[in-house]
Amino acid sequence: MSRDHVQSAEPTAAEPLGAAGPPGAAAALGGDALPAPAEPTAGTEAPYLELLARGASADAYEQPVLAARAQGRSAARIAELDRAKLLALRVRSELEGRRRREAELSALFETAHDLAGLRDLDAVLQAIVQRARSLLGTDVAYLSLNDPVRGDTYMRVTEGSVAARFQQLRLGMGEGLGGLVAQTARPYVTDDYFKDARFQHTTTIDTGVHDEGLVAILGVPLMLGHTVIGVLYAADRRARVFEREQIALLGSFAALAAAAIDTANLLTETRSALAGLERANEIIRDRSGVIERASDVHDRLAELVLRGGGVHDVAAAVSEVLEGTVEFTEAGAAPARALEASRAEGHAVPHDDDWIAAVSAGGELLGALVLRGHPGLDPVDQRTLERAAMVTSLLLLARRSAAEAEHRVRGELLDDLLDARDRDPRLLRERASRLHADLDATHVVLAARLDGPAADAEHEAAARRRLWSAASHLAATRQGLAAARDGGTVLLLPLTRDDTATDLARRTARQLGTAVHEAVTVGASAPVERLTAHPDAVAAAYSEGRRCLDALRLLGRTGDGAAAEDFGFLGLLLAGDRDIAGFVDRTIGQVLTYDERRGTDLVRTLDAYFACGMSPARTKDDLHVHVNTVAQRLDRVGRLLGGDWQSPARSLEIQLALRLHRLASRAQH
Repeated sequence: MSRDHVQSAEPTAAEPLGAAGPPGAAAALGGDALPAPAEPTAGTEAPYLELLARGASADAYEQPVLAARAQGRSAARIAELDRAKLLALRVRSELEGRRRREAELSALFETAHDLAGLRDLDAVLQAIVQRARSLLGTDVAYLSLNDPVRGDTYMRVTEGSVAARFQQLRLGMGEGLGGLVAQTARPYVTDDYFKDARFQHTTTIDTGVHDEGLVAILGVPLMLGHTVIGVLYAADRRARVFEREQIALLGSFAALAAAAIDTANLLTETRSALAGLERANEIIRDRSGVIERASDVHDRLAELVLRGGGVHDVAAAVSEVLEGTVEFTEAGAAPARALEASRAEGHAVPHDDDWIAAVSAGGELLGALVLRGHPGLDPVDQRTLERAAMVTSLLLLARRSAAEAEHRVRGELLDDLLDARDRDPRLLRERASRLHADLDATHVVLAARLDGPAADAEHEAAARRRLWSAASHLAATRQGLAAARDGGTVLLLPLTRDDTATDLARRTARQLGTAVHEAVTVGASAPVERLTAHPDAVAAAYSEGRRCLDALRLLGRTGDGAAAEDFGFLGLLLAGDRDIAGFVDRTIGQVLTYDERRGTDLVRTLDAYFACGMSPARTKDDLHVHVNTVAQRLDRVGRLLGGDWQSPARSLEIQLALRLHRLASRAQH
């Protein structure tokens, strides 16, 4: 066996194993064997029994022999006292060994008892190092644990340590005494660490040991089976020889510490497993409840579909299942961004404290289901809301298919109001009454047209169908009429007291645009009354609405809505039967005639001149002609229109006339 190992048969200076008895007894006996004692004479053992009884020190056992010599006793008497002294010392040594073993066993028993009621691993490990330090009589005791991730061992518990750097030491495997114990799974001992060349000294370890002032160190491995999980140490700040019994005692404490760590780990794993099972049970209970709710809402929705329920019935049923307030809203009333995100993703999406589920079919937004006041929503409940939105869309489509016939009837009635002016007012009123429309109320005629990006004919036809469908649905909900006409849609909607024709036009443009996902421009007529009494009023109002629509598109306000009242002076021209052609002729008629007769571009030059901020230099760039050409044309315009044609008032009229002329030209084409 190696001399470096504690279990070596021959003790060394670095790792003495000691004798069976204490050092004092061995020195006193002068060897391991005692001579066979002679029978002591009466009274020889009395003083030593007295010393044993009071637990005197080893030095006190010399006093009877010294006293006999001082009294001049015989050599035989002195020899008897010497033999009695040796016997007494031997008994004393045996008694001390038993007391020591009793204390060690008691400490081990108390530690084992602590393990039996293990609650706090740190407290148990602290008790182990405290008792180890007390029984071995060392200055310091400490315990380190191996870190399998970093591949080293680190300080876990210390007792008697005063140096912060020492308490935070980490020892690599094989480094220092502790690293060697952790690597080899064998105990190591040294009576002077810094002079011991058997250990791999590093600056970090040596600095920490030096800060603590340690000299003699004993380390034993903490073993779980054949695996080292750490090291238990006892150390002194002076040179010291640790005996075999002390090494064995520290090994026993190490075994208890390893058992404590293993028990704590098992308890931690058990608690973790129990916590995991509890969480799993909670999840199962929650999922069971969610599944029951999902099944409940499925049954309710199926029943609603079978008995012909409406969208609000669906909202009420889902409200009960989700324990919240669910509402169906029109597409224009829901948050636009959240509604579009829900339609694009096909899922309900959060919006502030609400959840929005788009109700759509064939790319058309029909509305939304809104769950109020639920910032957090279980995934299954979210799917329940989405399923309800899908059922709502099916109900709306079913209702729409049933209502399409009604829409066609509404469209036919509006066509008759626009075209068949000689129809019997009484019959018109009766037909409107069956559609819940009151033709005697104040109405507004609105002309609507798609203004989205150019597309192929098929896409445009589909978009027009969606526009008519959305307009018919809007007219039905507002107790109005709608029909497809002139490539767009015309609506006849009642006007409430709180609305103006402009408000109605803008709201209609927004609602229709949201429904068809494209820009829709809407022009509105002035309010008209008693339509059945004035058959021509609907057609005239439609013409006015179309002129407003054309004016909006001409002014670049596509996707907006407006009435004649929004255009100021231009509105006076657009409304009713104003003489627009006469105004244009009076304002720029001479320029128009000059261009027609001579083939010049004076009107085009005027348009560019005003569009370029009345700057000839920018105008020539826009027309791609020389600036002198622009100057010559403007001079001709001045001779035709008069010298004040660029004054603010005249220029405003000229620009208005130019726009009206352009509008009229486009309408003719």
